[in-house]
Amino acid sequence: MKRKFLVITLVMVMVLASVGTVLAQESSFTILHTNDTHGRIEEGDYAGMGFPKLATLVKQYRSEGDVLLLDAGDTFHGQTIVNLNEGEAAVRILNEMGYDALTLGNHDFNFGQERIKELGEMANFPLLAANLDPQLVEPYVIKDIAGVTVGIFGLATPETAYKTHPKNVEGITFLDPYTTAAEMVAELSEQTDIIIALAHLGVSEGSEYTSEELAQSVSGIDIIIDGHSHTALSDGLMVDGTLIAQAGEYDKNLGVVDVTFADGEVQAEASLVTKEDAADVAKDQAVVDVIEEVQAANEEITSAVVGRTAVELNGERENVRSGETNLGNLVADSMLAKVDADVAITNGGGIRASIDEGEVTKGEVITVLPFGNTTVVKKLTGAQLLDAVEHGISQYPA
Repeated sequence: MKRKFLVITLVMVMVLASVGTVLAQESSFTILHTNDTHGRIEEGDYAGMGFPKLATLVKQYRSEGDVLLLDAGDTFHGQTIVNLNEGEAAVRILNEMGYDALTLGNHDFNFGQERIKELGEMANFPLLAANLDPQLVEPYVIKDIAGVTVGIFGLATPETAYKTHPKNVEGITFLDPYTTAAEMVAELSEQTDIIIALAHLGVSEGSEYTSEELAQSVSGIDIIIDGHSHTALSDGLMVDGTLIAQAGEYDKNLGVVDVTFADGEVQAEASLVTKEDAADVAKDQAVVDVIEEVQAANEEITSAVVGRTAVELNGERENVRSGETNLGNLVADSMLAKVDADVAITNGGGIRASIDEGEVTKGEVITVLPFGNTTVVKKLTGAQLLDAVEHGISQYPA
């Protein structure tokens, strides 16, 4: 009887050990990701589902399994709700939602390097960018999830050097992303099971650096969570064994990557939850509360009336980027009124909204002109002025 009991016990131990081995060999989790939200915190006609709905979706996924929540940049700047507090509102909301990491986009530099450091101290998650010299933020973070060790390194686009004010990146060198990525893979490969590049590079043709070329140039990256080109990759993009995922822009989509790790191999599938998919999703009250607190503080500034207009001032994207509008003229005339010059030029892409007939508030002005540009007076020849205008319209109507 004793011998029979011993045999049964040994069999059970072997079975349990076998099950344990299988469990150890296969794990799954989900990456949820956003990019290029540009301060579109709330749901709107020209924005996405809004962060309150995103927060609800994230909670739903967390209730079903393990989740990594990542952001690929251009998050702290863009709309009045984040611009007036220089990105603090965005950090508060991302903290509330439990983000795991964010990589710096070019527009995240718009408030300057010191502000990036301050936002990093406010954040409950690391800000990442491995290709900066000197190192302004952390190069990478290692996370343990579902029994898998995941290394996440950040890459900022070198285009930042000319896609923010030069003073914002003074003293910083943007290193080659591909060289940096290879160094990161070498460092992380011995410490992790899965390597993720959290990149603000994009997939735009003609760009000097892209996530597609990153995947082609550097082996060992399992997944690239991407941003910068505002591309909605509904099923992801597989390049040389690396999955590239990007969720478009303005929180119109929540990016989803389902990851399985088995026998040392990584399998990943990408999809998007769209604004339309989330039409009936309830808003997370905790995120709504943060937004309302921020709005109450901002209202004291934005509600101040600074003027009045008898007509609608047209700042629609398709108009100010392709021709003359009354708002574009008003901006240029305002520049001439402020300085001693003969001609004023403003870029159409810097005008971001229209103004309705009636009272004009400071908040509306900030929404129209969110980038804090500085008027500069220069002496030019007529030929140089003509060349500038010809360059500006050389891609018309695109």
